[in-house]
Amino acid sequence: MQSQSTGAILAQDSTNPPTAGGGAAAVQSQRDLEQEVAALIVEALNLELAPSEIDPDAPLFGEGLGLDSIDILEVALVVSKKYGFQLRSDDSNNTRIFQSLRSLCQHIAQNRLT
Repeated sequence: MQSQSTGAILAQDSTNPPTAGGGAAAVQSQRDLEQEVAALIVEALNLELAPSEIDPDAPLFGEGLGLDSIDILEVALVVSKKYGFQLRSDDSNNTRIFQSLRSLCQHIAQNRLT
């Protein structure tokens, strides 16, 4: 694995308030976002699997999806571009944000501008 010091991406813009939501519509919206982000990950990293094969609760690092720090930088770039907020490498919340597809999507839902 390589160091995350190769870029200044990956940090939460904490000035954006969390979005409100609840009920069945919020659950469906979360699932839709998970599939959308899974597709972004597969495309950005040229993975040889279908987006639906990514378990939303599996770790992105290590034994889960098996991404390394460079992969996470790539994911951060496409997420930042698509959803309009910056992720930075010096954010102390990165371990939590990139823990799983689901945690990444929750972060996106709370911070996205587009």
